[in-house]
Amino acid sequence: MQPNPTRRLIAACCTALCINAASADTATPEQEAEGWFDRATTSLKRTWTEGTPELYVPLYTWHMPWAYTQEQINNYNNFPLGLGVGRGRFTEEDGDWHGFYAMGFQDSHSKPEYQIGYAYKTFWPVAGELKAGIGYTVFIGARSDYHDYMPFPGILPIISLAYAKAVSLDAAYVPGGKGNGNVLFFWSTVRF
Repeated sequence: MQPNPTRRLIAACCTALCINAASADTATPEQEAEGWFDRATTSLKRTWTEGTPELYVPLYTWHMPWAYTQEQINNYNNFPLGLGVGRGRFTEEDGDWHGFYAMGFQDSHSKPEYQIGYAYKTFWPVAGELKAGIGYTVFIGARSDYHDYMPFPGILPIISLAYAKAVSLDAAYVPGGKGNGNVLFFWSTVRF
């Protein structure tokens, strides 16, 4: 039996979530004795308690033209109305961002879609206070075209362009095949 690549991706991303959360804060000798799981839960708790409020505004959904017919693209909603809220924090040690969020927006068929999850991004300086980053999100989502809003787990890669820890332009890639997935979803983040 051939291994399922989606399951491998989910397992790899869950492992990465724990490793990133565990290494997010510089570990003291006492913390090293606690182990990676305790460090991961401590980092997640810190994000929840020390994080600042954030607002997420969906901006654009780009359906990759090689994966869809022009007729499909013309019928899809590319400007999703919606809003999200969350709590996020930049670590002092390395400037990585961790956050929890909940977001609701219109999907490509103009139907409501909901997500709640955790995201992680690491950044590199570009110019002044402008930074580029990559990361991932682990979430539970619900869509009308997936078993009539039955919740499902998801893991997506994220790219980001952030300015001064105050605002960012983010995008998540939704993988897929011909006629499904292969979408870049863009949103802005404002931190308070």
